Amino acid sequence: MSEPLVIIGNGMAAARLVDELSKRALGRYAIAVIGEEPRLAYNRVLLSSVLAGDADAREIELKPPSWWRDRGVTLQYGCAATAVDFARKEVSLANGATVAFSRLVFATGSRALRLPVPGAELAEVHTFRDGRDVDELKRLADERKKIVVIGGGLLGLEAAYGLAKAGAAVTLVHVMDRLMERQLDAPAAALLKQLIEGKGVDVMLHANTTRIVGDSAVRGLELADGRTIDADAVVFAAGIRPNVELARAAGLAVDRGILADDRMQTNVEGVFALGECAEHRGVCYGLVEPAYEQARVLASHLAGEADEYTGSVVSTNLKVSGVNVFSAGDFLGRPGSEAIVWSDASMGMYKKLVIANDRLVGAVLVGDTTAALWYLELMRSGASVKSWRDGLIFGRALCERKAA
Repeated sequence: MSEPLVIIGNGMAAARLVDELSKRALGRYAIAVIGEEPRLAYNRVLLSSVLAGDADAREIELKPPSWWRDRGVTLQYGCAATAVDFARKEVSLANGATVAFSRLVFATGSRALRLPVPGAELAEVHTFRDGRDVDELKRLADERKKIVVIGGGLLGLEAAYGLAKAGAAVTLVHVMDRLMERQLDAPAAALLKQLIEGKGVDVMLHANTTRIVGDSAVRGLELADGRTIDADAVVFAAGIRPNVELARAAGLAVDRGILADDRMQTNVEGVFALGECAEHRGVCYGLVEPAYEQARVLASHLAGEADEYTGSVVSTNLKVSGVNVFSAGDFLGRPGSEAIVWSDASMGMYKKLVIANDRLVGAVLVGDTTAALWYLELMRSGASVKSWRDGLIFGRALCERKAA
């Protein structure tokens, strides 16, 4: 008889876990997936494409309904899990039903941060995190509203680009001195700013929001330096927080995220966590690839195989605001490392590779990211790049031709 396995969360991490389990232990588990959003799992990275009108919501679904049925998965989406009882091994749902489990996986993802500033509760103050948010933002863009997006990281840039492409007048404000400061150095960020401003997004840096202006509705944004911006709506896209409330209430060990070991197991036997809600060795990853690596390891463990997750080389490889951007590893460069840089602002391209002890340890690419996956492979393998030093910045094909 199949063992009941329940996954709380119907996002990208949950879908990858089901996929990995179907390859390793098909039939061993009777899988039930519980999702709060009223739709099938989708590619969250492509939400900005839906907002911009470059893709339809159906097009970003990870798997069709038939895929889930063929694997015997019971889908309960559009109904949140409200409580977990480890003694009874039951998950309670918002509709009053309960789901029994033998093994349980928390894949509850993250929630968007809302800055604690006056006016944050006004109508037309939104976040950019899920499909429901996109529906609201598309409405604002259709109405040609003036919108301020708060946050110059990945989420903020994606929201700003999507809104501008959809027809809204968009100003993006960021408290730091450069965009995507966690992924880009100063020259790369300056180029990215230039490129996205060329796409119709007004960018304001060193912009610390102190108040959203308005009585019953948004009228503008006030900054700490006295600047004000007229606005009909505000979008918070300044970061995410692991969604741990359900886990904490159930009694799991939680710090920033749900604490998980190298098998992705929590402090309760048979209960696991993966993806953005999990904290592994003090790190909460807010990116897709680490979640996929964790899903592979957890599926291996659930299939009775010996595998461990030891952490991820953090990388970003996305089209941000219509511009290809890649970042991985120690892109700033520690003392003793060297940097190879190639820049051509007129072509919208910037490349920086960081080398230490003849190993590639970091990279930043803006515009041309064709060699990104190869660079990431070199970083993860720790292979020597000494013989390729002179041609490394130009990509794999040139290096392999020289080596032949």
